Amino acid sequence: MKTSDFDYKFPEEIIAQTPAEKRDHSKLMVLDRKNRTIDHKIFYEIIDYLIPGDVLVLNNTKVLPSNIVGHKEGGSAKVEVLLVKNLFGSTWECLVKPGKRLSIGSRALFDDGKVIGTVKNKLESGEQIIEFEGDLYGYMMRQGETPLPPYIRKSKVERRELKVGGAINKRYQTVYAEKEGASAAPTAGLHFTYELLKKIKEKGVEIAYITLHTGLGTFKPVYTENIEDHQIHTENFELSVEEIQKIKRAKRVVAVGTTTVRTLESIADRIDGISEDIKGETGIYIYPGYKFKIVDAMITNFHTPKSTLLMLVSAFAGKDFIMEAYTKAIEKGYRFFSFGDAMLIL
Repeated sequence: MKTSDFDYKFPEEIIAQTPAEKRDHSKLMVLDRKNRTIDHKIFYEIIDYLIPGDVLVLNNTKVLPSNIVGHKEGGSAKVEVLLVKNLFGSTWECLVKPGKRLSIGSRALFDDGKVIGTVKNKLESGEQIIEFEGDLYGYMMRQGETPLPPYIRKSKVERRELKVGGAINKRYQTVYAEKEGASAAPTAGLHFTYELLKKIKEKGVEIAYITLHTGLGTFKPVYTENIEDHQIHTENFELSVEEIQKIKRAKRVVAVGTTTVRTLESIADRIDGISEDIKGETGIYIYPGYKFKIVDAMITNFHTPKSTLLMLVSAFAGKDFIMEAYTKAIEKGYRFFSFGDAMLIL
């Protein structure tokens, strides 16, 4: 298939620049794959589509305030570093702006020199491998900013809100976020509240948690002409044997977000033999033609054109049906992307 098959036109104003006033009051589009119907609801009504015996699987990753600003050693040239993925110990895969300012061996200073980052390698994809010395975590908690997708515009006022404790920092986090390590939120989960999750449990739906630390590669469009030629990003995940047992006994697995889908489908071929907690890295690439092995229903947001996320939901619901749904969503004023509205695919 061609990457252009997953392109679509949209007006700029549908990109949600801020979250909904109330998490569970976003719009919800419900797609029924069997009957090919599309319904329009409010997110808190999702409980009407969940049934006893379902297992709702949530990604409990937590976004780090991993956007930090320092300067190149030996001068005052400013460098902005985004920690994308922890490789091992104090070594991170990072995005640096401007990227040309640092070369292999260069050092960047943060927190008045108390934190030092040394460039160990520069990848062809643009990322830099940086090893840090000093209390990097403490500095992030004090001065780091929550990284937002490039389509969300930042103003001077918003920069304060990106700090730990700021309004945007809190809202670009699920209410059940627990394990730090992500550089992007699992946005389908942003719609849930404590109260809604409590009602879902009371209905007889079990909740299971996986952890996949979402990276910024999730926002990268596909540039290759043929989708099969694209090299997808990899992300770290972990899953306890207790949660695996919940998933195995589910009557229906309802995955919240593409990160959860990718994690579950990554372990599908070996789930029956798993008898202990697992950690790993997934680079699973799901596009039309893929046969889903675990996921029965999916909650997701509206995704950017030519993205692997749009390809994944197209594999689940059918490309033509998804494109029809996106057209209707634009017509009806749905808000798109990370802070936008939601879709339930049954």
